Amino acid sequence: MSRTHKAYVRPLDLRQGRIDMTHGSGGRATAQLIEELFVRRLGNAYLGQGNDAAVLPMPPGRLVMSTDAHVVSPLFFPGGDIGCLAVHGTINDLAVVGATPLYLAASFVLEEGFPLSDLARIVESMAAAASAAGVPVVTGDTKVVEKGSGDGVYITTTGVGVVTEGDEWSGDRARPADRIIVSGSIGEHGMAIMAQRENLGFAAAIASDTAALHGLIAAMRASGAAIRVLRDPTRGGVATTLNEIACQSGVGMMLQESALPVRPEVAAACEFLGLDPLYVANEGKVVAIVAPEDAERLLAAMRAHPLGRQAAVIGSVHQDAHSFVQMTTAFGGRRIVDWLTGEQLPRIC
Repeated sequence: MSRTHKAYVRPLDLRQGRIDMTHGSGGRATAQLIEELFVRRLGNAYLGQGNDAAVLPMPPGRLVMSTDAHVVSPLFFPGGDIGCLAVHGTINDLAVVGATPLYLAASFVLEEGFPLSDLARIVESMAAAASAAGVPVVTGDTKVVEKGSGDGVYITTTGVGVVTEGDEWSGDRARPADRIIVSGSIGEHGMAIMAQRENLGFAAAIASDTAALHGLIAAMRASGAAIRVLRDPTRGGVATTLNEIACQSGVGMMLQESALPVRPEVAAACEFLGLDPLYVANEGKVVAIVAPEDAERLLAAMRAHPLGRQAAVIGSVHQDAHSFVQMTTAFGGRRIVDWLTGEQLPRIC
């Protein structure tokens, strides 16, 4: 987001104004949008350089980078919006491989006619999330498409972090007898989106769990537990995440349905809609695979953190040449917890 022009005719009308094609022209209107809306909210010393790329200091360690596109519908939902979601999602992708998140870049695709008030609200949410996480947005880009060619706003965020040699985690390190831990109740983000999208008036409100996880993960690392794998179970939920890890590691897994932390309102909403909470997206939870002798130590560290108070051991890893994920049901039966097929909840993040 470069700044090249300051002599504007009149300030942006952030209450009644809307995005038009001139905001993507690269001229005066673009510069004004960047200066008055983006830089004023996201401003920091790196963004303030005003160049097409930010020059950044880099501490010792191996470079880690992740990128994510966000197309959630609706843009605003209980517990969050596309702005904080874009920040949290990319920070979490860095943190689960063991990296310390350092910087974010953000790219916006805006649809002609999108209200400037809504855009300001989204950028303010991003700024608050980035500030709370201590991970600044240091550069970015803005494009405008014709009305009918987008859906208000799409955001792509790219994150950069560092990890110390030997401290990174990978999905191919799960071993037989390891324990499977989830940091809290599952399915909240997906069901919050669905309830808002379909105007479902459940008796108890469901809010998204969107959050930056790097603080919780730092506490988990500090416990000294032998963590094998971390993963944030977003699209496809816990079930798909565990299938990915099982295939990467060449192991099987056995879950205990009675151990799964699911809020009553989420369970009720899933039952009403015919959905399985195991496949519903999360945006503020982490799945951990840990050596069996360290499971209780890790669980205690997680429960001592605000984002891990409901952490629970939900199963274990075992040898299985087929890499099946299975579950012992509440009735004592057993079923396969397969990969998600199709798109259970589209446009979820």
